[in-house]
Amino acid sequence: MDFYYRITLIVLVSIAITGLIAIPFGNPKFIDRAIILELTFIILSALIWKGYGKALYACIPLATIIIIGNSLAPPHVNLMMTFSKPLNAVILVFGGYVLQGVLIYTSLRSILNIRSKRLTTTS
Repeated sequence: MDFYYRITLIVLVSIAITGLIAIPFGNPKFIDRAIILELTFIILSALIWKGYGKALYACIPLATIIIIGNSLAPPHVNLMMTFSKPLNAVILVFGGYVLQGVLIYTSLRSILNIRSKRLTTTS
């Protein structure tokens, strides 16, 4: 297991933990979607922990969709601009942007490392 693969796993677990902390502070009418999203991150964490490298390919579009969705949601934008609820805003910025960006980067680096190892061993 290479460095970026391990970091990707750590980031996925961090996102799941951040999301579980954030769920009680969120809008109750969206709790079903929040739970599904958290289960997705938990499942991806388990798959990557078990060594299923193909799960890395799901991390990049998922994180991208989350970043775009947060940027297009007026309540999220308002919360980040006003910091009217500071804890919610910090959780949103940390979990919805920082960790998602790190997930994209580490997943991509891990995929590239896996591909380069395959090319090296087959040559």
